[in-house]
Amino acid sequence: DRFGLAEAADRPAATLSGGMRRRLDLAASLVRRPDVLFLDEPTTGLDPASRNRIWDAVRALKADGTTVLLTTQYLDEADRLADDIALVDRGRVAHTGSPAELKALVGAYAEAVVADADALAQAAAVLDRLTGAEPVLDRERRTAGAVSADPTLTLPRLVRELDAAGVPLVDASLRPPTLDDVFLRLTNGGGSSGNGHGNGNGNGNGDNDGEELVA
Repeated sequence: DRFGLAEAADRPAATLSGGMRRRLDLAASLVRRPDVLFLDEPTTGLDPASRNRIWDAVRALKADGTTVLLTTQYLDEADRLADDIALVDRGRVAHTGSPAELKALVGAYAEAVVADADALAQAAAVLDRLTGAEPVLDRERRTAGAVSADPTLTLPRLVRELDAAGVPLVDASLRPPTLDDVFLRLTNGGGSSGNGHGNGNGNGNGDNDGEELVA
């Protein structure tokens, strides 16, 4: 049972849950084994178990040679499923590539945890200078973070610069960027209607007040 619908085989479609109806829609679209399949936000509003079933189905389609063009609100979904992504900003394709290629366009996400929330401004000034991006501040967590435009930024340098500025540092870290980080960085914070689309035997798409289309 590829879509987990066997237990509901005798039930009217109108009585199925939202997740089961999404899976039924996907199953119905595959009756003729299409070469290209368009999926418009198939996992929006689904619980994690139902979402995983859809993801498994999409992966199986790719393995069978079907090209999937998929829109989604979840960039982690694009990261898991897409072979190619195109980011569209203000109605124009701004960047294209695989998830790895897009992540390589930006540096790591740099974050500083300070001992006192009043020191966040100091930490933000250092991060602004090192990353070239306006840091995001969280007073409750006492953190300042930003995606670096410099792929050569290292953790030792980050710590040295924060220490030299007199920031009462509790912790500092660099982590690989997520597609959310990439989207926000490459579409000027996602303030415009950001879109993405792509092609290949993949899929995925995410949006931040916008939409991404991935194939």
